[in-house]
Amino acid sequence: MSALLEIDAVTRRFGGLTAVDGFSGVVRRGERVGLIGPNGAGKTTLFNLISGFTPVSSGEIRFDARVMAGMKSFQIARLGVGRTFQNLRIFPNMTVFDNVSVGAIGAAGHSVWKALARNRSAAETVSAGTWAALERTGLTDLAGQLAANLSYGRRKYLEIARALALEPELLILDEPAAGLNDTETAELAGFVEGLNADGTTVLLVEHDMGFVMSLCQRVMVMASGRKIADGTPAEIGRDAQVLEAYLGTEEGT
Repeated sequence: MSALLEIDAVTRRFGGLTAVDGFSGVVRRGERVGLIGPNGAGKTTLFNLISGFTPVSSGEIRFDARVMAGMKSFQIARLGVGRTFQNLRIFPNMTVFDNVSVGAIGAAGHSVWKALARNRSAAETVSAGTWAALERTGLTDLAGQLAANLSYGRRKYLEIARALALEPELLILDEPAAGLNDTETAELAGFVEGLNADGTTVLLVEHDMGFVMSLCQRVMVMASGRKIADGTPAEIGRDAQVLEAYLGTEEGT
């Protein structure tokens, strides 16, 4: 499989704090890749670097061989990178449909806000993209409800739907299973596998180790801003550095 996302010796400093320290890694087309590590390892900062919410201090990130330095988040999204957030960023007083349409508008181009008022074709494109994302996430029947009235589990899918409305080639999920019960977590795993089977490459951060190890084909591990391991779930599960830094050694459990 060819490389879709390439992270080359990326570092991010905040004053005297180095949150990401020379991280290198690759996500190939069609993969399901997990990123794990203890709290404060730099995982969410790395996601913010990839998606353009935070600029890199040094190093380079490439998507589909295109260098993303200097790109704004909406430009990276239009390249084909969609993401969700650990703290859900839905608009509670907007309907489910309108929340998802924000992503569809982004896919059509940020200037489409003006076009929608006078261009029927643009409005139809956004509407079609919104309904397609709602259907993929099982939210069609809830389209007219306020986002505030959804259960927590459905809000998770709402955030994913908005990312899918961007029609991403790479979907980045930040703690997608957090706060879900076992049944919801299993349902989510099946859903993500389905997205991947349909051609969406997936990169996710998650603390639920069972979820990661059963879902992901490959796992990268961070500690103190650095990558300390990269391999299959089986390889990661027996890696001595990982056991010490994240999973805990037998003596420490």
